Amino acid sequence: MTNFLNTVQAGLGSVPDFPPRRVFTRKDLYPSLGSSRLISDATSREDPDAEFVVRVQGGDADAFEELVRRHSRRVFGTLVGLLGNLEDARDLTQDVFLKAFENIGRFQGRSKFSTWLISIAINTGIELLRQRKPCESLDQSGADEEFRPRQIQSWTDNPEQVLAASQRSQLVREGVLRLPEKYRVVVLLRDINQLSTEEAAAALELSIPAVKARLLRGRLMLRESLAPYFIGEEKRSPDAQLR
Repeated sequence: MTNFLNTVQAGLGSVPDFPPRRVFTRKDLYPSLGSSRLISDATSREDPDAEFVVRVQGGDADAFEELVRRHSRRVFGTLVGLLGNLEDARDLTQDVFLKAFENIGRFQGRSKFSTWLISIAINTGIELLRQRKPCESLDQSGADEEFRPRQIQSWTDNPEQVLAASQRSQLVREGVLRLPEKYRVVVLLRDINQLSTEEAAAALELSIPAVKARLLRGRLMLRESLAPYFIGEEKRSPDAQLR
């Protein structure tokens, strides 16, 4: 989620309507997620996952337990964001790792192992969304409702004095979960999992303009919901401070 808060802080993700007050770093938002490159010797030296993937491909089922330990939180978090439901996310996390185990023999390391695994999670989650009735979030018929953001003050110069890093991460996760499903899914794919617009459109079976429109609305909604936590007491209106 590199620069995610910076994008939300700027409002539109294109031309900011005010200068960002602080550039957030990946360290501010998440602990290290690790990386995974596979198969070649050079890749193995770079990626701690490579050894375990090769061992699993060689028939060592125990090595897969280490991959589950390393990536279960991220898979679960991705599914929670997609589905907005803890129970479904728990069930599908097991399905995702079962699919990964069954197909790891065909994994050739053309992408990171973590990328491959998260793509399985995204496809599994979207498949469940499509089975839901009605499936509004994936329905392209009709225009998206208009969203008019309120005028929002710039965020405080020192947001780290307002909230600790863990609190900021929690607020962002909760803010994403509160978005309507049709916008939450797009924000999750584009901003959290960093799929391209084209990849997100293909995964959701939407047009590229539809993905861009939903991403814009989702970012604006998220910015509006997070603003009270980052404005700071010195910038709040007198009425807001009395609440």
